[in-house]
Amino acid sequence: MKVKTGFELQNVCGEYLLIPTGIENIDFSNVININATTAYLWEKVAAMEQFDIETLVELLMQEYEVSEDVAREDCTMIAQRMKEIGLIE
Repeated sequence: MKVKTGFELQNVCGEYLLIPTGIENIDFSNVININATTAYLWEKVAAMEQFDIETLVELLMQEYEVSEDVAREDCTMIAQRMKEIGLIE
């Protein structure tokens, strides 16, 4: 997987928003509100050329006190949702 270009993470009054930018998102008019966990993962993987669920699981476990099973379940759900709304390819 990789992060789709043309989205910028912003923290506005404590809310994490992914703002569409660039020509590839010209028809994308929605700002995407994400939680702190997803924002953390986004920041980490946005700089990577490729990542997978295992990468997300490791990142989540490094930042939060969570079991591998819970991290895997959460990361799978997060990645699936990001794919659905076109944030990752």
